[in-house]
This record gives sequence, structure tokens and C-alpha cells, in this order.
Amino acid sequence: MPVKVLIADDHPLFRTAMCHALGGMQDINIVESSTFPETLSQLESDDAIELVFLDLTMPGNEGLNGLSTIHARYPDILVVVVTAQESPATVQKALALGASGFIPKSASVESIVEAVEAVLDGDTWVPEALNVDMSDNDEFSMRLRQLTPHQLKVLRMVADGLLNKQIAYELAISESTVKQHVSAVLKKLGVINRTKAGIAFKHAMQIEQN
Repeated sequence: MPVKVLIADDHPLFRTAMCHALGGMQDINIVESSTFPETLSQLESDDAIELVFLDLTMPGNEGLNGLSTIHARYPDILVVVVTAQESPATVQKALALGASGFIPKSASVESIVEAVEAVLDGDTWVPEALNVDMSDNDEFSMRLRQLTPHQLKVLRMVADGLLNKQIAYELAISESTVKQHVSAVLKKLGVINRTKAGIAFKHAMQIEQN
């Protein structure tokens, strides 16, 4: 069966380059998106997509937020992060949040093909030149992977400074349900209050500059 791949990037030239790199591989079916909302729409409407190449700086995607959202909503979909940022700290955070690979935008066609083959075989792929210790993943980021989609939404709003009443209004749920979500989030993340949870979440989503 062909593998359906979604290339999520806002630069048409890069999407074309990715299509060219993957075009030589057998049994690859490619679809594209140029914004993060469009990416989520594609994933929602097409359950055949197995692999996503996700640009960290595409419109609607803030840092590693997009990666954490996709992983929470679609845990079985493989995500390979694609970005011009090549900081080892960013790579480690991405892997801790569930990324199956990390491809710099400077990567060669051969490297892209190698990455796809490795990821589809169940391996994690990172360029050797980045010197990333894949065993040294951020514990907090790994804890984030335990959150449900609803809990992740609540945590994002907590990080933005919203009160329980405001979160309840935005999500059309009761305040007691919000409190239950917040309590579950704090427990899963191992933090003592919502302020610490919000600060830690924002730090975990940041892309480290080289």
C-alpha cells in the first residue's frame, strides 16, 4: 500500500523540493498544506495520512506547539520536524514531544530519502552533524505527551493567563470541568501550581536559536 505523506510548509519552493526528493521513492503519495490550520484540516479529513513533514515556523504554528498538538490529536501519525533552526536543544525538545525525526532545511535529497526510510522503518532520524544525544530528552516535554487534547488546550490557555471562568467560556464547558482538567495537568506534569505549569509549558514550546 502507498504511504500518504503530508508536506506542511508555507514556502512553495521548499514543498516543490520535498516533492522532488520524495518523488523518486516508490509507493509515496504526497499532499501539501501551507498553514497550520490547513494542516489540521487535512489530517482531520484524511485518515490515510501516515507521515507529516512539519515546518515549525509556518503560519499558525508557534514554536513546538504544532508538534504537541498533532501528537495529542493523532498519536499514531509520524511527524518529522523540518526547520532552518538546527539547535541541539530544539532537536531534543522535538524528540521528547514525539517527533520521529528532525530534518534541517539545508538537508540534501539523499538525506531526506534516508530520513523517510528510517522513520517508516520505525527508527528516529537526526543528522549526525547535529551531534544530538537522543537519550538526553527533556523530562517535562516528555510528560507533556501524556496530556489529552483537551488537557493540552487547557494548559495552553493557562499559560496565556486565562482564568478558569474564561477557559470554561472559550471551551464551552463548566468551571468544574476546567478545574478537573487543570488538576490532571498538574499531576501529569509534576508541578505544584498553574503558574509553574504555564511557565514550563512556554519554555518547552520555545525554539532555541543557534
